[in-house]
Amino acid sequence: MPSVLITGANRGIGLEFARQYAADGWRVFAGCRAPSKATALNQLAAANPDAVSVHALDVTAPDTIATLADALKNEAIDVLINNAGVAGDGGAGPMDFDSFTQTLAVNTVGPVRVAEAFVDHVAASEIKTMVSITSGMGSIGDNGSGGYLAYRTSKAALNMAMRTLAHDFSRRGIIAIVLNPGWVKTDMGGAGATRTPEQSISAMRTVIAGLGPEDSGKFFNHTGDEFPW
Repeated sequence: MPSVLITGANRGIGLEFARQYAADGWRVFAGCRAPSKATALNQLAAANPDAVSVHALDVTAPDTIATLADALKNEAIDVLINNAGVAGDGGAGPMDFDSFTQTLAVNTVGPVRVAEAFVDHVAASEIKTMVSITSGMGSIGDNGSGGYLAYRTSKAALNMAMRTLAHDFSRRGIIAIVLNPGWVKTDMGGAGATRTPEQSISAMRTVIAGLGPEDSGKFFNHTGDEFPW
C-alpha cells in the first residue's frame, strides 16, 4: 500500500490528512510533538491499527526527527507532508522577537530538517512526493494588507526553501511543491474561515494525486491553480 508521513498530525489539517489517507487504504505515519496528548489521533490509530501509527516528532527538535527517520529506515514514504506550523505573533504592536524566532523555527527550518532527514525514504518510494503546507499569506505578490509579519515571513521563506530543494532533489526523481490550503476552520484558522478541513484536504489531495515532474518547485493553491510568489 502507498504510504504518507504527516507532521503536526494531531489536529486540524494534519489530522484530517491522516483520516482521509487512512480511509483510502494508505499506510499513515502520523507525527506530533506529544503523542500521549493526541487524543483524536490516537483514536484514529486505534480504529485503524493496520494503517495508522503515531510517532513522536517535533520539527524543532532534531533528535526526534533523527530518531523517527532511523526507526523508519526500511520504509519507503510515497508522500511526505510538512504540515506542522504555528501562527506566531500577529499583533499590531512592537514585534515579539522571541516569538518571531520560534515561528521561523517551526514554519521554515523545521520543514527543511524533515525534508532532508527523510529524502532517502521518499526517493525509495514509487510516488516520490514532498508537499509543504504554506499559506497565501506567504505570497509576496498577494500581500496587499500587511500584518502578521512573522507568519508571512516564515511562509515566504518556506516557499523559497522548498523551491530550492525541488532543484536539489530533482536528480533523485522527487517532486517537491508548496501548497496553500485556503482559509480553513481549524484552531489556527478560526471559526470564521471559509472552508472545512474535509473540503480543504479533499481538494489538496486531488492536487497531490495529479502532480508530475513538471510541477516540482511550484506554488499551488488548493484549487490546483498556481499561486503568485
